[in-house]
Amino acid sequence: MKRLTLAVLVLTLAAACSSGGDTATSGENTATAAATGSAQDLSGVCPATVVVQMDWEPEAEHSAAYALIGGGYTVDAKKKRVKGPLVSGGVDTGVDIEVRAGGSAIGFQSVSSQMYIDQDILLGAITTDGAIAASAKQPVTAVVAPLNKSPQMLMWDPESHPDVKSVKDLGAKNVTVVVSEGTLYAELLVKNGLIKKSQIDTSYDGAPARFVGDPKIAQQGFATAEPYIYEKEVPAWGKPVSYQLLADVGYNVYPEPLSVRSGELAKQAPCLKKLVPILQKAQASYLKDPSETNALLTDVVTKYNDGWTYSKGVADYAAKEMAELKIVANDASGPLGGMDPARVQQSIDTFAPLLQTSGATPKAGLKAADIIDTQFLDPSVKL
Repeated sequence: MKRLTLAVLVLTLAAACSSGGDTATSGENTATAAATGSAQDLSGVCPATVVVQMDWEPEAEHSAAYALIGGGYTVDAKKKRVKGPLVSGGVDTGVDIEVRAGGSAIGFQSVSSQMYIDQDILLGAITTDGAIAASAKQPVTAVVAPLNKSPQMLMWDPESHPDVKSVKDLGAKNVTVVVSEGTLYAELLVKNGLIKKSQIDTSYDGAPARFVGDPKIAQQGFATAEPYIYEKEVPAWGKPVSYQLLADVGYNVYPEPLSVRSGELAKQAPCLKKLVPILQKAQASYLKDPSETNALLTDVVTKYNDGWTYSKGVADYAAKEMAELKIVANDASGPLGGMDPARVQQSIDTFAPLLQTSGATPKAGLKAADIIDTQFLDPSVKL
């Protein structure tokens, strides 16, 4: 998830300027080699290194990719990349996987832009509205959606607003809503009449100081992180917050489905036919037991040492909330990782006009089939 904050940005740039090309290797690969030609044998059909570009720092929401990194992985702290054998269910697939951080590691540019700059990237995490925005000049096609619902939320202090139960209530009570500049969902909430444009304050910088100092505001956040962080890791707050998922008030995008450059879909089809079911299974396995992947996430974050912090507590909380809030869930179309074309078309119809208003130029006449392809999904993979 894109979580750009001023505080993180300053720390990140400072760390980037001082860090060298240090790498560190953790553990050893003890996985069994895949049988030649089996469904888990990716050698010969996939690149020797499957490169996955995320849109932010390592976090549990990216678990489908990180869960595939086997023992003996190497962390490049300068480039913010972690690489290791691609292991599925204890089986070494015969290729490596490299998961790259987004944010400052790619100059805070979009993942679609980075994919067209760096052709080594096979898969990029691009939310549906991002794919719509990129559709004319940097088209991408999503092939699997490990997350079914966005964890993006608006949160508020229940003590300051005991009568507020929803985003609609925030609007009715004229509560100031603090968000990052350029957030498309804020425009959607205004368009749908849930809040007024005059309520929006675009000065959110990611730090807790504003909310702690003025608990009468509402603020953006992620249901998989901030409720835990504010209660457990922000001593100046130290109590629960209330929130509503934006997915429940119209922000019905698929968050960060893994996508390929549209023009390379046919070329990568032999690889995707095997790799996509492996990604589906990795996400399902993570929910059953997130401990190993969460340990890897926190290890990688520590080694990056770039100002982004991510504790085991947050990771464990995120895994629990992704299950309980159905952020990871079987899609309406059937499988885990699926993408419903009708839902995608609804997102296009909703967000393309909003994007045009903000200066983006989506492809004219854009259809769901232009930005998703479900042919590689294994329909039997379900929670």
